[in-house]
Amino acid sequence: MNEMIRTQAERAEVLQGMGCKRKRTEDIRFTQGRGNYVDDVKLPGMLFGDFVRSSHAHARIKSIDASKALALPGVKAVLTAADLKPLNLHYMPTLAGDVAAVLADEKVLFQNQEIAFVVAEDRYIAADAIELVDVEYEALPVVVDPFQAMAPDAPLLREDLKEKRVGPHGERKHYNHIFNWQVGDKPATDAVFANAEVVTKDLFTYHRTHPSPLETCQCVASMDKVKGELTIWGTFQAPHVVRTVVSLLSGIAEHKIHVIAPDIGGGFGNKVGVYPGYVCSVVASIVLGVPVKWVEDRMENLSTTSFARDYHMTTELAATKDGKILAMRIHVLADHGAFDACADPSKWPAGFMNICTGSYDIPVAHLEVDGVYTNKASGGVAYRCSFRVTEAVYAIERAIEVLAHRLGMDSVELRMKNFIRAEQFPYHSALGWEYDSGNYHFAMQKVMDAVGYSALRAEQKAIQEAFSRGETRQLMGVGVAFFTEIVGAGPSRNCDILGVGMFDSAEIRIHPTGSIVARMGTKSQGQGHETTYAQIIATELGIPADDITIEEGNTDTAPYGLGTYGSRSTPVAGAATAVAARKIRAKAQMIAAHLLEVSEYDVEWDIDRFRVKGLPEKFKTMKEIAWAAYNNLPPGMEPGLEAVNYYDPPNMTYPFGAYVCVMDIDVDTGVAKTRRFYALDDCGTRINPMIIEGQVHGGLTEAFAVSMGQEISYDAQGNVMGASFMDFFLPTAVETPKWETDFTVTPSPHHPIGAKGVGESPHVGGVPCFSNAVNDAFAFLEAGHIQMPHDAWRLWSVADRLGLHA
Repeated sequence: MNEMIRTQAERAEVLQGMGCKRKRTEDIRFTQGRGNYVDDVKLPGMLFGDFVRSSHAHARIKSIDASKALALPGVKAVLTAADLKPLNLHYMPTLAGDVAAVLADEKVLFQNQEIAFVVAEDRYIAADAIELVDVEYEALPVVVDPFQAMAPDAPLLREDLKEKRVGPHGERKHYNHIFNWQVGDKPATDAVFANAEVVTKDLFTYHRTHPSPLETCQCVASMDKVKGELTIWGTFQAPHVVRTVVSLLSGIAEHKIHVIAPDIGGGFGNKVGVYPGYVCSVVASIVLGVPVKWVEDRMENLSTTSFARDYHMTTELAATKDGKILAMRIHVLADHGAFDACADPSKWPAGFMNICTGSYDIPVAHLEVDGVYTNKASGGVAYRCSFRVTEAVYAIERAIEVLAHRLGMDSVELRMKNFIRAEQFPYHSALGWEYDSGNYHFAMQKVMDAVGYSALRAEQKAIQEAFSRGETRQLMGVGVAFFTEIVGAGPSRNCDILGVGMFDSAEIRIHPTGSIVARMGTKSQGQGHETTYAQIIATELGIPADDITIEEGNTDTAPYGLGTYGSRSTPVAGAATAVAARKIRAKAQMIAAHLLEVSEYDVEWDIDRFRVKGLPEKFKTMKEIAWAAYNNLPPGMEPGLEAVNYYDPPNMTYPFGAYVCVMDIDVDTGVAKTRRFYALDDCGTRINPMIIEGQVHGGLTEAFAVSMGQEISYDAQGNVMGASFMDFFLPTAVETPKWETDFTVTPSPHHPIGAKGVGESPHVGGVPCFSNAVNDAFAFLEAGHIQMPHDAWRLWSVADRLGLHA
C-alpha cells in the first residue's frame, strides 16, 4: 500500500508495538524442540562432575577416602575442601554478606550438603564413583526448628563464626543468630497499641517451599590455558553478576571471563545465586585443562539449591471498634538455613519485607526481623516475588481477615475503609516507601461487581446454616486479597548486589536497511523478553517488531546489567530500552530535517516517520532515515544510528491487584475445590496483553501450588521430606483451577512508558487469596488461623480438631 494513503492506525498495526497481542517470538523454536539449553552444550574432551553429598544434617567429617572412586576406570579427579583450601575457594561469598562452604570443611550443616566433587568421562561413571567415596561421620545434635535455634543449649552450627559477635548487618545476639533488622517508629507504635480499642495478634507462618524450575541448575566451564580465558555456560538469571563473582573468587581478570546464559527453562529466583557446582566445575576445568559439565538432578535441586520463604511472622494490628487501623507491629523469625545466602539487595537483610503495611493507610508501624541459622539448606530467594514481598503481603492480608472477623465486619468493607486513597499518591508509607500511583477503591469495586460479591456472601450464609443443620458436609469459603507489590529494584541509592548498583541497560543499533539488533543486561527465563522489548522499540522508533532482534545472556556482547528477577525487567531494563530508543529518535529527527530541508523544530513524529508540521505529505520514514544515517548526514554528524542507556530508576514501581477465590471444602475428606478464581491486576502500561495474561496464569498456578500443598519439610533429624516430585506438590492441568483475569491501568508517573511489572504479582496476591478462602470457610466455626499449606490431610485434621467427624 502507498505510504501516503495508509492511515495512522494501519501503520501502527504493522509495527506490532505496545498494546498489541503479538505472539511470542521465542515460541517458534521452543514448540519445535529447537531451544538451546546448557545441557545441549557438548565440547571436545568434556568431562562430567557429580557430588558426594552428606547423609547427615549435622555431623563432623572424620575422614574422606576417595581411593576406590579414583581407581574406577574413567574417573579423572575427586575434589574435596582440602584441595580447594590452598586456592582459598573452600568458602565463597554469598549475596547476603555471609560465606558459604563450597565443599564441606570439617563438618556438614544440612542433609545433601556437598562434600566432594567427582569428575569422570561421563555422568554415569561419575554417578557410580560418588557411591565409592567413603565418608566417616560423627553425628551431632540437629536443630531444624528456628524457634529453638537461639535456645541457651542449642547446638553451635557455624563454628567458623563462633567468635564473631558482629555480622554484616550488626550485632549477633547468639552464636546461631545472623542479624536483627528493624524499621519504623517503635515507641510511637507501642504507644498506639497500649491505648487501642481492638488489638489482634497472630503467628502467620509462610512455610519453606522451592521454585522447582523446569530445568535444574547446571553449567559448563571451559578454561583455555593458552589464552588464559574462561568460558562458562550456565543457567544464570544474572550473567554479569556471575562473571563478577567468578572473577573475585578465581582472580582471573573479568575481561578474560566469558559468561553465556542460553535458553533457561524457568528461574523464579532459583538461578540468581552462585552454587558449589559452578565453582567446582570452574576449578576442575582449570586444573584438568578440559571442559567440565555439571547438571544437578531433581532431588539435588529441591534439597540443596536456594529455598524460598520459611518466615514466621507474629503480626499485630491496632484498630478502633469501627475498623480504622491505627498501627501495625510485626516480628519475623527468619529461618535462613546453614548459610545466609538470601538473594536480597545488600542493604536489605530481610528484603522488602517493610512493604508489610500493604495497600492500607496505616499511620505508624514497626517491623523487626531476626535471622537464624538452622540445619537446613540455605537460600531465601525471591520465588516469583520481589525480595520477601510475598511474605509481607501474606502477613497483612491474613491480619486484615482476622481483624474483620474480630470486629464482625465484612473484610471488603474493612479494606475499603483503610485503603490509601487515589488523591494520596504519591503516598509515603509508615515504613519508608513512596508508592507511585494507584486507584485501589476502583479496582476493588470492579472485582466485587464482576464476581457478584453480595450474592456469594448470601450463598455462603445459606450453606453455613445448612451445615449447622446437618444437611451438607461442604463448607464454602470466599477468599479476598488485595496487594501492593514493590518491584523494579532498584535505585542505586537504595539497592546493590555486592556493591554494584541495581541499574539495568540496553544497547540498540539500527542497520542501514532499517532492521535493529538490541542487546539487554537482563536474561529471560520465560518472560517473553524477545517479544516485549521489541514491541517497546517498535513503538519508540517506528520500525516493525518483526524487524527487531533482541539478544541477552552473553556478557561479551550485552551491556552490563543486574539480571532478571523480582519483576525488574520491564520497570528497569524496559525503561532503559525506551530511553535508548529516544536517544536514537532524537538523532533521527535531525537527519530527517536535513533530508526534508527544514529545521529540526519543523518536523514532528508520526508513528513510523518524521513529517513536516502542517505538511503531512512531506515525510521521511525511519527506514529511509536509517539508510541516510550511513550516507547522507548533516555536516559534522557522525554516521550510524545507535545508543546505549544505563537506567538507574528514581523509585521502585508499585503494581497492585484485587483477587477473589471461591472454594468448596469437604470436611470428611479435606478435599478443597476452587470453584472460581478472579484476578484483577494493575501493572501500569500494558505492553503485550497476551503475555500479561500468560504471566498471570503462571503466577496463579504457582500460588495455588504453594498455598495448597507445596512444601519442603524436615523431620527432627533434619531429613528432607519433600525432595522429589512424589512428595513435592507440582500441580498439573488436572488440579489447576480455571483463571479469570481482569485489569485496570494506572501508569507509573516516573517510568518512561508508565509500566510497573506484572510477572510476580499473581504469586504475591494469589497465595493469601487461597489461604483466605480456606480460613474463611472455617471462620464461622471459630477455627482460628489455619497455617499453610492447605492440603487435604491438613484440612481434614482441622475438621477433626473441631469435632466435625464425631
